[in-house]
Amino acid sequence: MKIKEVKENKKQFLSLLILADEQENMIDRYIERGTMFVLDDGGIKCECVVTDEGCGILEIKNIATKPDCQGKGYGKAMIDFIAAKYKGKYSILQVGTGDSPATIPFYEKCGFVRSHIIKNFFVENYDHPIYECGVQLVDMIYLRKEI
Repeated sequence: MKIKEVKENKKQFLSLLILADEQENMIDRYIERGTMFVLDDGGIKCECVVTDEGCGILEIKNIATKPDCQGKGYGKAMIDFIAAKYKGKYSILQVGTGDSPATIPFYEKCGFVRSHIIKNFFVENYDHPIYECGVQLVDMIYLRKEI
């Protein structure tokens, strides 16, 4: 398993990016200013885009694992890599996600705790309703962990 930074042609991974953020123009808001990493384990299994949000905060803007590779530790390996890589450069690693029974427990298992909420984020910023596990996503839930 190898994780490497992608510096050019980041949109070649759009099929993975869109799994975690299903509206391309939302991805366009952060993809170029973010740092992208891909996890290769006999093929690309997972990707992650992080951005510097100032004040010592690094934010995961997008993390996605291929559906047939989920539950095999790739997402956690990526988060562990990001936390280790940026330890000492940032004090907080944060992620914003919908209030989904699939994603919140994953981040909590990775050591994140709930921080704050942006009300109506998904209904105000996406051109269609977003559903995950049969639940419509409305508010953005932020989780943080110290690194």
